[in-house]
Amino acid sequence: MTAAPLALSDLTVGQELARTEHELTRDTLVRYAGASGDFNPIHYNDTAAQQAGLPGVIAHGMLTMGTAITGLLEALGDPTAVRDYSVRFTSPIEVPATGSVTLEVTAVVGAIDETAGTARVDLTAQSGGTKVLGRARATVVPVGRA
Repeated sequence: MTAAPLALSDLTVGQELARTEHELTRDTLVRYAGASGDFNPIHYNDTAAQQAGLPGVIAHGMLTMGTAITGLLEALGDPTAVRDYSVRFTSPIEVPATGSVTLEVTAVVGAIDETAGTARVDLTAQSGGTKVLGRARATVVPVGRA
């Protein structure tokens, strides 16, 4: 369910807009590989991942990035309100052969530019207590400003 679109006047610095948890499984990785065309074996084969110096199979970076912003998109009520989104990948998410791993994301208003009609939203993304995205930021133009 999508929220009603937010206006810039609805936002304050420090305001939490979204807090989400996303379960990632090997099935998630297979489905993402099929959709994206990224069939690098580090995303499905433990031996290949370990030979590449990784602890095991890891989630795709772009899957992590895309999943991390979904809570914010729902909170905004209008996905076209996001004008810019960038992250730094700080740690891979190891996905176990069975079961799942959780990606926890919090989206907080970091700054508001009244003149430009934009807000910067800072996302914190972690898995197992480890920060997986650094400097994850979205610039949003809430309803009423184009």
